[in-house]
Amino acid sequence: MPAPRYAPPKDLSAYAWLSIGAAVTTIALKAFAAWITGSVGLLSDAAESVVNLVAAVVALIVLKISIKPADDDHQFGHSKAEYFSAIVEGVMIFVAAAVIIISAIGRLIEPVMPEQLNVGLLISVGASAVNGGAAWFLHRVGTRERSTTLVADAKHLATDVVTSAAVLVGVGLVAVFDSPVLDAIVALGAGMNIMWTGFKLVSESVAGLMDVAPSQEAQARIEAVLARYRLDGRIGFHAVRVREAGNRRFADMHVLVPGAWSVKEGHDFTERVIDELVAVDPNLRVSAHLEPIEDPKSYEDVEDV
Repeated sequence: MPAPRYAPPKDLSAYAWLSIGAAVTTIALKAFAAWITGSVGLLSDAAESVVNLVAAVVALIVLKISIKPADDDHQFGHSKAEYFSAIVEGVMIFVAAAVIIISAIGRLIEPVMPEQLNVGLLISVGASAVNGGAAWFLHRVGTRERSTTLVADAKHLATDVVTSAAVLVGVGLVAVFDSPVLDAIVALGAGMNIMWTGFKLVSESVAGLMDVAPSQEAQARIEAVLARYRLDGRIGFHAVRVREAGNRRFADMHVLVPGAWSVKEGHDFTERVIDELVAVDPNLRVSAHLEPIEDPKSYEDVEDV
């Protein structure tokens, strides 16, 4: 038996455990910092980390589902499950933002001066370092493996780092100017920033569910392979369409060859083209339709895209 053309998708769920571990660690550190200081800014930071934990657990589940092979009910596989994880993360970001904003408004109405700020700030810096390291690593792996879930998780953690930085600045200003209102103002700003991040994450995930085209780099790799054969003059390709589905891409194309070729010649040529396409993009799945290049009917089903 020859080796299968398409390698099975990689199991990336182990990386979700890194996100879970980072979330648990930061929740403990930030909650302790918020408890000893009474800062609503630090409390809002801890609330977002709880959301990170929920999102990381969802990511773990979805990464397991996304690599399941195709079945009767899902004949193109389960890779789109990754977009649902990203949507869940986006919604959870909205929840965190709402908690932060509500807490901030309460403190604007009734300001409370935080205590033991130096210790609280030091603990929060340590928690941010944990999140920052995890975000960098997950984004690197997610980009390399084309995993929507890992990239979304990395963005979520990176948002937490940005929020923590803003909170640290705000709480620092509270200590400098002895004004508890600044704590609430910074928390309010952090909440609005988190909400915007959630909106962008949901928008990107919805685009994926709508069979969005892959990146220009991915399309250029495909076009480079096809362009080499077009130079022959007797070969052509049209109706080339590529869609992205989580960690996979699916391509459909019509292959135009001389009508004098035998079925086997056309088939062998098409198989060679597909092998070259998969070689430059291992996550690509190709479906090709063979047509005689001289026949006018070969061009009747071409749609403008």
